[in-house]
Amino acid sequence: MVGTAATLFAMALATAGADHNPLFPGADPDAIAACGSWWIFPTTQGMGPRKHVTSRFYGWRSSDLRHWSRTATPILDIRSIRWIDDDHAPTHSLWAPSVISAHGRYYLYYSVGPQNPTPSRIGVAVADRPEGPYVDSGKPLLTGGNGFEAIDPMVFRDPRSGRTYLYAGGSAGATLRVFEMAPDMVSFTREVDVPTPRNFTEGSFMHERGGIYYLSYSHGRFNGPDYSVHYATGPSPIGPFTYRGAILTSDAGHQGPGHHAFLEDPATGRWFIVYHRWDRTDATPPFKGARDVAIEPISYDSAGLIRSVRMTDGPPPIAPAPPGACPKPSEG
Repeated sequence: MVGTAATLFAMALATAGADHNPLFPGADPDAIAACGSWWIFPTTQGMGPRKHVTSRFYGWRSSDLRHWSRTATPILDIRSIRWIDDDHAPTHSLWAPSVISAHGRYYLYYSVGPQNPTPSRIGVAVADRPEGPYVDSGKPLLTGGNGFEAIDPMVFRDPRSGRTYLYAGGSAGATLRVFEMAPDMVSFTREVDVPTPRNFTEGSFMHERGGIYYLSYSHGRFNGPDYSVHYATGPSPIGPFTYRGAILTSDAGHQGPGHHAFLEDPATGRWFIVYHRWDRTDATPPFKGARDVAIEPISYDSAGLIRSVRMTDGPPPIAPAPPGACPKPSEG
């Protein structure tokens, strides 16, 4: 009975989001389809000793892109990361998770701060299911320094070549770096020279559609009205890239949209953008308080360019999650 009671208690702790935009509090969302569900993995705000310190990640799950529930327990807790105190900083934060599946497992990449005076770091943790629990690999994957901030990881597998790349960096250094991942998904084979695109600040994301590769990213200050999503296109995941402009910018009722992910419905070929924003009419920075996660549909013109996105407050389009059970882990 003890186990049953504990399970019921954990289930009671799970929280539900709204069925309309914004969906739930959070920032820096990544989104995937896995194990018969849609998943969003955001930075969980206010989950630490101070309100701005985030010490754990949760996942949000949906069967239709509209109704969301949070995992009852954290998928990763800062206390389980053994190397977290190696820099001797007095406090640490976790943010900007990115999840990808490989070898029947799920790999969670994440940022660890502070960024000053110690260098920021990127870690990676592994689980057998998207909801975790994730077990850290035991060491940082990437450490910042010399003007580079190791933040905002995003991992993309090229459907044409099968190669996997990590995109990272930004903020004060505003520098993008790209690495080809080793098959083990917890190390690199090489760094790839990719010029930092125009108007890049942070929060890069890569997706492919119809042979066009879209490198999108945040521009501006995260807590100001200039925060926005811009993009560039190229013939491969490593470019060369051509800047195409902004697709998501502040409006009268929503400020500072950014740090996003693109999500495809494989049944229909329809694409969505999952992002965070400040729901406020006052555009005076710096913004304070919590950001919220929202979803909007994406459309492309006849040349494959992304049309500007309008932020909404109504329900996102219904999209049944792709069917499928979790794969069994394999070696690799």
